[in-house]
Amino acid sequence: CAVTETAARRFLVVLLGCSLAGLTGCSRDMSDLDQYVAEIKARPPGPIDPIPQMAPYEPFAYSQHEKPGPFQSFVQEDKKVLAEQNRSTSTLQPDFSRNREPLEEFPLDGIRMLGTLDFRQQRFALLSAPDGVVHRATHGDHMGQNFGKIVQITESEVRLEEIVPDGLGGYVKRPAIVAISEK
Repeated sequence: CAVTETAARRFLVVLLGCSLAGLTGCSRDMSDLDQYVAEIKARPPGPIDPIPQMAPYEPFAYSQHEKPGPFQSFVQEDKKVLAEQNRSTSTLQPDFSRNREPLEEFPLDGIRMLGTLDFRQQRFALLSAPDGVVHRATHGDHMGQNFGKIVQITESEVRLEEIVPDGLGGYVKRPAIVAISEK
């Protein structure tokens, strides 16, 4: 028991010493800080820079109205040339009046080919749409969002031709493939 009492007394002495040391650090003597603040306040204030003067706005009056501007003729000619060059010569147009098929509401990268089905001398592709429905499509059916028309179905892929804008106001055909997936 004597060992535990002496250990407890030592602990209390150390705790009391730490408390006193901590309290001495919290003294209210801030005379050095007060002296520094007084020195800063005693300094004379520096000069204040004057507000910069703004130059008055002087509007420019263009007096050469009857003459063409320095770039006007070139720009108009360039626009005419560009308009002639940018006209599409394509007469290809998608059929906007036909009814859209179910697989045309999904992009091609969201459609997965699951396999094929041969029935009465006709081959069908089994295609899974992003909504989870399995569709059956054959040659001539449409799919994808770019007016894609199925032109060939093999054991491993569906080949189609899409009709996409050519950037010049017309349309061009572009081949696309939906391959069988392992997933």
